[in-house]
Amino acid sequence: MLPGGLVSGRGGSGGGGGGLWLLRWLGLRLWSRRGTLVFALLWFGSWLFLNGLVLVHRSILSDYCTDDKSKRILQRLCLEFGEGSVTGDMCEDLCVLGLVEYKRCLYYENGKKVIEARWRGNPIILKSKLENFSSYEPLGILDYQDAAEELSPLDVVFYATLEVRNSLGLAQAAEDEDEDEDEDGGGGGGRGGNSSLARLWEKKLKSRDTSFSRAELASLWSLLQQEEYTFLRVLQDLSTHVAKVLGSCGHFYAVEFLSAGHAWDQNIFSLEEARGSGARGSGARGSGARGRWSAREMVHRIALSFLDMVWHFDNDFTHRLHLCDIKPENFAIRKDLTVVAIDVDMAFFEPKMRDILDQNCSSDDDCNFFDCSSSCNLDKQRCHADRRNSNLKVICEKIFRPWFSPTLLGAKAGLPLQVELQRAVQECSETDGGVEEDVGGGGEAGRGRGVHQRLLNILTRLLQEGGASTEEGGAWEEKGHAHTALNF
Repeated sequence: MLPGGLVSGRGGSGGGGGGLWLLRWLGLRLWSRRGTLVFALLWFGSWLFLNGLVLVHRSILSDYCTDDKSKRILQRLCLEFGEGSVTGDMCEDLCVLGLVEYKRCLYYENGKKVIEARWRGNPIILKSKLENFSSYEPLGILDYQDAAEELSPLDVVFYATLEVRNSLGLAQAAEDEDEDEDEDGGGGGGRGGNSSLARLWEKKLKSRDTSFSRAELASLWSLLQQEEYTFLRVLQDLSTHVAKVLGSCGHFYAVEFLSAGHAWDQNIFSLEEARGSGARGSGARGSGARGRWSAREMVHRIALSFLDMVWHFDNDFTHRLHLCDIKPENFAIRKDLTVVAIDVDMAFFEPKMRDILDQNCSSDDDCNFFDCSSSCNLDKQRCHADRRNSNLKVICEKIFRPWFSPTLLGAKAGLPLQVELQRAVQECSETDGGVEEDVGGGGEAGRGRGVHQRLLNILTRLLQEGGASTEEGGAWEEKGHAHTALNF
């Protein structure tokens, strides 16, 4: 018993100290493990945070719009012009004569640079899809030493036409059209019969007799790789509803300065600015007429221009033109209240639109491409290639409905014509069909044409009842400097 008691006694008397020591030792080890874990987590979190800052700096801060960076970009462009690497019809004014005055940086977005300036006293917007000229794919034929000297204007037509067709999504369609015209002995008017947009470019380039320099070819090729430039440059000869390209230098091109719309403005556009800016370019008589228009009359005239643009884009080209990003910021108005599409990165002709919509799906939601939507064939799990909604429907939803809402109209909302207009806008926003001219009168297409005509009639009657002047402003014309495809 004694040994056992002794042992038991030692365990009883010294066990408290030993147990305390053991608990302390275990607590220290536990704290040590926790501390190590906490330290590791803090280190890992700091590593993630620092890497996140680097990523943010590279992807966002590096693309932040600043005047200093914009000026450096233009200085680099002038350096390349001085070296003979690039050229264009505004290079000398920008880099030598000082006739292009930098104003401010407007925005950078996904590499795209947009800068405000004045060229020979006129406000312009300078644009490029990429910051550096070297970022564009070079024209392969320039890899040969003497190719540029031997390249004829017809060769340039060939390469430029291919790039224009590919950029606009008209490559296969243009070939089919060529075959149709060969069979028919020439094209007529209207959709499907008028000459292709690429062919219009060909006619301009063919008028040049002399060969192109390496700088001209390289600069032209960098511009043709920018879908917006190609779209605007080719379309401006056919439409008053797109911004005009005024000139270029290397990979930068200049478009007319127009004040964009704003979602926060109840009238979308600055009507006071439009009313007061008519003296320059349209004559005093036109300015006086605009000065007498009320804000509501100006809105009605702008709405009529939207309807004209919709009809024009649906009918007046070989293929219907789809606008897939319809919002106030993407439109502007000229002094004569003509609506102009100023951001056409999301505008597609029918062949390219069908290719975009033709994709796998499990529901209709999978067939939406921004403002352009289709429906899902659940049996084939494939989106229909035909667009379901239309330019007119989206404009009614996003532009007309806020304009002509009872809340905005106030006391005038109950007037018979205003009520009729609200109902027509509501019907328009629920009608999928477009306003194409060559389709039969039945179905959604017939409804689309019907509601378009109804809106046109109501807005015209509102102008007549308001006693507005029937004088229309003339088309905007650039003064003092002509830009041609040859100067690109």
